[in-house]
Amino acid sequence: METTPTTKNDPKPLGFGKTMLASAVGFIIAAAALSIISFIFMMIMMVSLISGASNSSTPIVGSNMAVELNITGLVSESEPNELMSLFSDRTGTSLSQLLGTIENAATDERVKALYLHLGGSDLSWAQAEELQEALKTFHNNCDKPVIAYGEAYSQPEYFLATAANTIAVHPSGAIDFRGLGAEVMFYKGLLDKLGVHMELIRPTSCAYKSAGEVYTRTDMSDANREQIRSYINSTWQYALSTMAANRSLTTEHLSRVADSLTGLLPDQAQKAGLVDTLCFAQDIKNHLKAQYGVSKIVKAKRYAESLEKKSKNSHIAIIYAEGDVVPGKSTGTATAVYGDDIVQALTEAAKDDKVKAIVLRVNSPGGAVTASESMTHAVIEAKKVKPVIISMSALAASAGYEISCFGTKIVAHPTTLTGSIGVFATLPEVGTLLRQRLGITTDTVQTNSNSTGLSLYRPLSPAARAMMQKNVEDFYITFTQRVADGRGLTREYVDSIARGRVWTGLQAKELGLVDTLGGLPLALHIAAEEAGVDYDKCSIKTYPAKKSLWEQLMNRIEEGQEEEIRARLNAVIPFYSELEQWATMEPLQARLPFVIMLK
Repeated sequence: METTPTTKNDPKPLGFGKTMLASAVGFIIAAAALSIISFIFMMIMMVSLISGASNSSTPIVGSNMAVELNITGLVSESEPNELMSLFSDRTGTSLSQLLGTIENAATDERVKALYLHLGGSDLSWAQAEELQEALKTFHNNCDKPVIAYGEAYSQPEYFLATAANTIAVHPSGAIDFRGLGAEVMFYKGLLDKLGVHMELIRPTSCAYKSAGEVYTRTDMSDANREQIRSYINSTWQYALSTMAANRSLTTEHLSRVADSLTGLLPDQAQKAGLVDTLCFAQDIKNHLKAQYGVSKIVKAKRYAESLEKKSKNSHIAIIYAEGDVVPGKSTGTATAVYGDDIVQALTEAAKDDKVKAIVLRVNSPGGAVTASESMTHAVIEAKKVKPVIISMSALAASAGYEISCFGTKIVAHPTTLTGSIGVFATLPEVGTLLRQRLGITTDTVQTNSNSTGLSLYRPLSPAARAMMQKNVEDFYITFTQRVADGRGLTREYVDSIARGRVWTGLQAKELGLVDTLGGLPLALHIAAEEAGVDYDKCSIKTYPAKKSLWEQLMNRIEEGQEEEIRARLNAVIPFYSELEQWATMEPLQARLPFVIMLK
């Protein structure tokens, strides 16, 4: 057998180890590339599927319809973005969509009735009030019936239902009608057992700023009990008078029903005048067909998306600030008031010449001071250019009130919880827990006397405590001065009604913290009036503009959150992993057409 001679220039074959290493590296690179390509491919598929399924802007054919307002899940202020909807395992609806549906249905000749389907939602008192006002306007503008039905009504849901012509409940259902109560859980006893000491630092005058007391007390302080009793009584008395008027009953009668719990069971609720009839959901549909000639029932979301969107030259911008106040930008999968996003939205809306006024819709219990300060400054700057109207929902307290106080006008519901003008800080000390429970001790070396003064493992040093006390005192002065400047009041007066105390919208109006009582529609009309434009010639524009699902997914991938997206998709979409697997397979397969599972 002949052999070919080698020369010095011929490459030498790689050894076994080097060959394996090169193959492994090549395999890893190829697998990574394939993974990225397949993931992007899957994203394209999912976006196409979801966008196709959610695109319901085609007109609804036919007439004689009833529109169903399904309020049985989450109720958000605005429509959640598609990415958040994709990652959520709970269905829901948006208040903005419900309000738009009610307004349009009044003048739509195709709509013969509204079907209010209630039960199991997280509807707040303020949202229920907003919807009830919309239904009252609906009644004033047309003679179409509103039928309410539920298997189990919460108190805010029943409050809303009283605006309907007929209230029905499932024969085996329930109505939660027992008045308002507040129960606070305290953790000091548990922390004592664990050996954890919690420092609560707040301005000396802010006895009502009670959030941190759950870690330092075993019961309510006198100040906290006073403010809770005040705002739940204000809310309940308003609700009672409204429900009594709607049902042609007296507040005394409703109070007796609540005291005796004779409104909870369906038959007793009917005898007490709380409901009109006991029936099943199908009975409601049959009644709508027989009594009003309804041939089909259309969901509010489908109805709202089918309405023609008219573009107008003038806009009123709506910016939704919903959730805890936090710094930074939204990731697209959680509801919060992200400081950077709100600042950007206010800045863009202020610069847009077509935007004549801005409505900031606030539903927030407060949160981070830095984010609050940034947003407040942005409101001040935007207000220099055009009117900024504040519309308060269920909550606009603490930092939620600070970002509101410089509004041109502030509109709140009677049941809105607002105020809480104050600040506090908490700091745990876990040294005893580590030492006694786990046998862990710490020791220190420091360059200065307070280098470890804020350590979690030992009590605060006197200097550190004094520094933190000064910090909260200084910010309280800043906060109250901001409110005074924004509302045209003296700081001394603001201090007298602040001190961390929570007020209802009804009380806040009397104190000068808000201007008028009403909902989002009223705020929009006030915005147009302040801007000197005709409301009917303006379109409503949400800021910041919503990104497409594809843009949101790509942003997440760019931020290195691909694995999080994979995990969430697998959790929410059972067949996602199979789709991804098929995307990476060879086209020709020899396999079972189904999966056999033996149990």
